[in-house]
Amino acid sequence: MSSNRAPKSGFAAEAQRKINSKYSEELAQESLEWIKSVTAEPINTSGDTDNFFEVLKDGVILCKLANALQPGSIKKVNESKMAFKCMENISAFLECAKNFGVPTQETFQSVDLWERQNLNSVVICLQSLGRKASNFNKPSIGPKEADKNVRNFSDEQLRAGQNVISLQYGSNKGATQSGINFGNTRHM
Repeated sequence: MSSNRAPKSGFAAEAQRKINSKYSEELAQESLEWIKSVTAEPINTSGDTDNFFEVLKDGVILCKLANALQPGSIKKVNESKMAFKCMENISAFLECAKNFGVPTQETFQSVDLWERQNLNSVVICLQSLGRKASNFNKPSIGPKEADKNVRNFSDEQLRAGQNVISLQYGSNKGATQSGINFGNTRHM
């Protein structure tokens, strides 16, 4: 553990174990290989949690990734290993990820990476960003994103739809609930 906090115990430890169990080494490795191909940085692409954390924890590679996708996205990349400088790098990357179209629910908090609290959320964010990379003429990862399917109906078509009687509501064809009794009857 990189942080100098006491190890978690009880409920917090159980919650941490549950978060860690969702981490996928395959997706982490795919994310690192994608970063390596986009940035041309000589990084270790092993998906185990220790390597994933070591490669990304200072945020430098993440900033280089953002700048590789869109040059000039992050003006100053802090090479310093001081905690607040690393956190600045991670925050700058997260801001870029949102600007590139990664939904907020697919991003992570800086501490998820810096304090190694939730590396799975980091993988989710990188996978989401990787799906958007083709928008920047870069190789992408994961399934292709769906295109918008806009349908335009004329007023005449919309009015015709209002006259259809829907059978989806169902019909009971005159049936009633008379004669139904549940359980035992009362004997006097």
